[in-house]
Amino acid sequence: MEKEISAKLNNLRIAPRKVRLVADLIRGKNANRSLTFLNHTQKKAAGPMAKLLQSAIANAKNNFQLDDKNLRISKITVDEGQKLKRWRPRSMGRAFGIQKKTSHITLILEQADNKKLKDKKLEDGAEKKGKKSQYQNPNIKSNPKPQALKKSRIKKLKTDKKELVINKNVT
Repeated sequence: MEKEISAKLNNLRIAPRKVRLVADLIRGKNANRSLTFLNHTQKKAAGPMAKLLQSAIANAKNNFQLDDKNLRISKITVDEGQKLKRWRPRSMGRAFGIQKKTSHITLILEQADNKKLKDKKLEDGAEKKGKKSQYQNPNIKSNPKPQALKKSRIKKLKTDKKELVINKNVT
């Protein structure tokens, strides 16, 4: 049975729609790699998300004596929290409501198998070397063969109202 480590962050004062952008970037990835990725992300939600991930890694180390290198993010959910309702004055004595949205983030880490990690590293290496991985679309050519390039000289001749183009191929 795989151990699951969870950490929660409630009432984060950032809209869930914006937090989900950051959560989608790290879902399913290695915990340490995700942490460095979050530290270099320019979104406002990346800071609290990195802090939550550090907390989950610390839970795994201290409570379950797991190695942080084998941890991966199995599930991350961003739910809507309570809305803070505020009012803005408008013309003719009216008031328009503003909803300041909050988020609840739940992060679940699991211990990844060494076999899965090795397979993932092999796929990463295949993508870097230009080899096809199992997820690559076969219809897209990643490295097309260079075609024989011919130097061409284009000569433009202008007549009264038309433009005549002459193309001479030079090898």
